[in-house]
Amino acid sequence: MITLAFLVVFVVPVLVSAALYTIRTKNVAWRSADRSSAGLLPPASKHPEAAVRVFSARTVSWRGIVATHSWIVVKPAGTAAYQRFDYTAWGTPIWVDRFVADGLWFGSRPEVVFAADGAAAAHMIPIIQETIAHYRYGNPGDYKAWPGPNSNTFVAAVMGAVPAMRTSLPNTAIGKDFPYDGRWIGLTPSGTGIRVNAGGYLGFTLGWIEGFEINILGAVAGLDFRHSGIKLPALGRIGV
Repeated sequence: MITLAFLVVFVVPVLVSAALYTIRTKNVAWRSADRSSAGLLPPASKHPEAAVRVFSARTVSWRGIVATHSWIVVKPAGTAAYQRFDYTAWGTPIWVDRFVADGLWFGSRPEVVFAADGAAAAHMIPIIQETIAHYRYGNPGDYKAWPGPNSNTFVAAVMGAVPAMRTSLPNTAIGKDFPYDGRWIGLTPSGTGIRVNAGGYLGFTLGWIEGFEINILGAVAGLDFRHSGIKLPALGRIGV
């Protein structure tokens, strides 16, 4: 029964996602894939308020079968441009404004994981900037696609510093559970539960915002309590 449950919950979703990946990427080379705006942000010149966004999209090439890439966008009040922060494998891992703020990620349309504007965003931005400036894995060579620290670890660390965001990354954000603070046992990024994780390889999460999640080698399955859904590896959240 345990083997069957593992196959149904952790293996079958990956196979289904692989089939979907084959369909949506047919005859499309990732290097030339679209990275233009997805139209998810208003022009900065027409949005004088402070703004904070967290985006997530299927990652590059075959890795998009199982994983998503996350990034952060901020705009202090009165400024004329958004500022985007990505954590990547190329060179110095924290990249600033390397891509369009709400751009497609090599052809994959992003989803808005978190959004705040006005006073709430203005309060968060200095904390976000401070966290990024002192991120412990900000040196060349620190990036590890699996099990982390990767782009999702980076965003989870920022969210952990700003629990007022009260949201969580998609369960397909492999690396989000990597212990970015060096502790294998601690609070979830939202501060509403606990997380136990052995270096990103194995662990579980239980929290009101994050729900219940089991992490096996980076693949995450679980339940969403707040919005009545299930979380499946590779496929993501399914429910209301």
